[in-house]
Amino acid sequence: MSSPHVGPGPDLVAELRRRGVTDADDSTLTRSLYSSDASLYRVVPQVVARPRAADELLAILDVARATGVPLTMRGAGTSIAGNAVGPGIVVDTLKHLDRVLSVDPDTASAVVQPGAVHAVLQRAAAPHGLRFGPDPSTHTRCTIGGMIGNNACGAHAVAWGNTRDNTVALEVLTADGRIVRAGAGGTDDPILDAALRASTSANLAVIRTEVGRFTRQASGYAQDDLLPEKGFHVARSLVGSEGTLVVLREATVRLAVEPPFRALAVIGYPDMPTAADSVHPVVELGPLAVEGMNRGLVDVVVSRKGPAAVPVLPKGDGWLFIETGGDSTAEAVVNAEAMVAVGGGIDAFVVSDAAHMAALWRIREDGAGLAGRSPSNNEAWPGWEDAAVPPAALGPYLRDFQQLLDDHGRHSQLYGHLGDGCIHGRIDFDFRNPGGAQRMRAFVEDAADLVVKHGGSLSGEHGDGRARSELLARMFSPAMIAAFGSLKAVWDPENLLNPGVLVDPRPLDADLRVKPSLPMLRGAFSYPHDDGDINHAVHRCTGVGKCRADMTATGGVMCPSFLATRDEKDSTRGRARVLQEMINGSLVTGGWKSDEVHEALDLCLSCKGCASDCPTGIDMATYKAEALHQRYRRRLRPMSHYSLGWLPRAARLATKMPRMTNAVMRSKPLSALIKRAGGIDSRRPLPEFTEQTFRSWFAGRPAGVTPAPHGPVMLWADTFTNAFSPEVGQAAVAVLEDAGYEVRLTEGNVCCGLTWISTGQLDGARRQLRRSLDALEPALDAGIPIVGLEPSCTAVLRSDAHELMPDDPRAQKVGPATRTLAELLSATPGWAPPSLAGVTGVAQPHCHQHAVMGWGPDKALLAAAGAKIAAVGGCCGLAGNFGVEKGHYDVSVAVAETALLPAVRAAGDSDIVLADGFSCRTQLDQLASRDGLHLAQLLAAHLPRTGSADMQPGSTEGEDR
Repeated sequence: MSSPHVGPGPDLVAELRRRGVTDADDSTLTRSLYSSDASLYRVVPQVVARPRAADELLAILDVARATGVPLTMRGAGTSIAGNAVGPGIVVDTLKHLDRVLSVDPDTASAVVQPGAVHAVLQRAAAPHGLRFGPDPSTHTRCTIGGMIGNNACGAHAVAWGNTRDNTVALEVLTADGRIVRAGAGGTDDPILDAALRASTSANLAVIRTEVGRFTRQASGYAQDDLLPEKGFHVARSLVGSEGTLVVLREATVRLAVEPPFRALAVIGYPDMPTAADSVHPVVELGPLAVEGMNRGLVDVVVSRKGPAAVPVLPKGDGWLFIETGGDSTAEAVVNAEAMVAVGGGIDAFVVSDAAHMAALWRIREDGAGLAGRSPSNNEAWPGWEDAAVPPAALGPYLRDFQQLLDDHGRHSQLYGHLGDGCIHGRIDFDFRNPGGAQRMRAFVEDAADLVVKHGGSLSGEHGDGRARSELLARMFSPAMIAAFGSLKAVWDPENLLNPGVLVDPRPLDADLRVKPSLPMLRGAFSYPHDDGDINHAVHRCTGVGKCRADMTATGGVMCPSFLATRDEKDSTRGRARVLQEMINGSLVTGGWKSDEVHEALDLCLSCKGCASDCPTGIDMATYKAEALHQRYRRRLRPMSHYSLGWLPRAARLATKMPRMTNAVMRSKPLSALIKRAGGIDSRRPLPEFTEQTFRSWFAGRPAGVTPAPHGPVMLWADTFTNAFSPEVGQAAVAVLEDAGYEVRLTEGNVCCGLTWISTGQLDGARRQLRRSLDALEPALDAGIPIVGLEPSCTAVLRSDAHELMPDDPRAQKVGPATRTLAELLSATPGWAPPSLAGVTGVAQPHCHQHAVMGWGPDKALLAAAGAKIAAVGGCCGLAGNFGVEKGHYDVSVAVAETALLPAVRAAGDSDIVLADGFSCRTQLDQLASRDGLHLAQLLAAHLPRTGSADMQPGSTEGEDR
């Protein structure tokens, strides 16, 4: 376990637990997890408290007040302005206070706890035809409490307003420990109301002239909602106060009517400022959303995910995405066409297909994360991220802003809510070099002056936080700044709540988490996308928190262990934070051998889902392999690293005497001893070895006489196919020969080193790969394609090989030469799949295939063959050695229950379960008593010449029974 509380001051954990707050933690691990949000800032808390009930919030506040330790409320930790980090007690409501308490369709409202996730509220409202209007790009994981904290807006605020517009009432705790109900007309505390009215009356002139000037003026406090003409709406005045005035217990929010049908107009312009010039007439027609992006953002998506990730766009270098609604698809399309007519532009189209619209929106939704790297792979940061100007001033502002970037030698991919005048953009500040912080400060000071010149706001939706609070004096008069202080004094006179934000702010260049002093850190992998630097690699994580969202319904994988435990330490972001702290060295001090790193990475399944699903390109499977390698290199390892990491060696021995080996495996006393000695969970059955390996079957088959017009293909006979599932290899041979290939195998057994990689034995992995490359060299020289059947092994040849052996030219060649079965068949001239009409079922795409190769060719092949197969998102949970190791079984099962097992239970008895991965098939067998099929088996069973009983799914033709 990580280190407990050490240092001066009160023992806050003991005090919190004495008052009934049982989930409180001051370990270095947990403090590392919460040391940053999605911003530039790093502030290490003294303790993290996760209240299990609303009453515990009062206890936490009492401890803070009694000890004088500041308190910071945290939503999903996705703040990009540094609003959610603090030096004292950080309160995470997301883990326990996450319920939607009620939805009232009659009043179109909902009551939620502060940690309720936006997407959960949407699902609760949807059956009533309702939705919560504001929807930031983090809607899959952000909390309503966090949205209230910074007055979040999102794409649809142009139609339904920001969070403030949709807040009905709040139940809050004041800094002195009172429970107050706030709404329109005041609170239930007359003394408090009198103080608020007095503060407002003393500042009427500046409030009326400087606050609430346009919809996206998010900077400062919303004191205009306390004006008499605004109805003295105290609840709305608290929205956007960033946790500096009150602690939120409960919120009543307004819901909007969801239009039943939608369409999307996409208009191209020469550039984004020209697109901005066209916004006003579009907004006048009442669209649901008006979003914009420039060419740079699209280029980032292409550079990260390839051209196929970006649907065809209209001609231009700047675009408007305009969403419309209607009572029918036709009406929504007509409304979208009207937008095109007034929007001008050089090219345009209208889309009404839901999947096509989702693909287009995905570019914009992932913008924050994707823009964390420029097209040239430079780091980009959120130091000046969401300024807003009145929409009429947007075009001129963007032109001046581009000139400002040029003047400072900076670059940014711009995108944002053009209908509201709010612009986002990460900027490539060079924090790695000396003077970087000063150069950042100079830029944002000039940027603040520029936005004020155009009548705008430093913040358009993310709040001021640590990034902009110091700059408020450039936007507001001294009288208005004093009025902010007056309001703070009414609510929080002791400055207990989130100090350093808005009032008496911290310097904007203090507490930066990226510093030039961090050393280059090289490892066993080459980290080609990060200039060989592990420091750069782990700092890819910007904290956007997509790893906390459940994306399994749309085919996503990341992050299966977090979905099982709901613990921040088991998220990709949490692990990245701990690795960042390890490199920083001031909190996590043990380097690679630190217990904090080991504990954070323990439940990582090495699924690689983050490598494709995280918009920043984090690859936690690689970082875990590196960490295990560094921790245990030349040291005694856990026994599971030997029993499971050296499995290919054991398999070669076991298959020489399979019957005796299997007899030992079946013996309860002997198997129990093997499990205990090997670090294997006692609940896991030991696998049985085939009595005839695939290689043995292949060597003994009659010489082929089938014509091979497409020439030879090298079939990669991996350990799992060879020793456990020879029927998969047999089926693949049948399919490949039917497609016109001559199937070859390498001379002798080969191994990609996967099990060595997953257990961090990277020197051993290189030795395995080197021998395999020796065996593959003739095929590589001859240009013969290599086909992998086991997705994880195929992924090693496609990706890990060249990262582990960057100086071996064969490792550079093997990736492009390696194909999945579906990839090869789909590219075979004249080949058509056998008819799979009538075949229905579910598929579990292997995580490594999802991350490295993609499942698209498999999906297209199955559809072309007439099969109706629904792909399941998420991970099977076994994940190679992970689910077999002692201590991981319960999480392994919980991961399987996320998506796979429910989908299999819902499938009909005649439905097939397609699973190319040996781990996936093993998990299905052990947890669901279902046989999984490899794609090769499915195709072979329906070939005209081999679709007989001896090649049916599950057949083990040629085995000596």
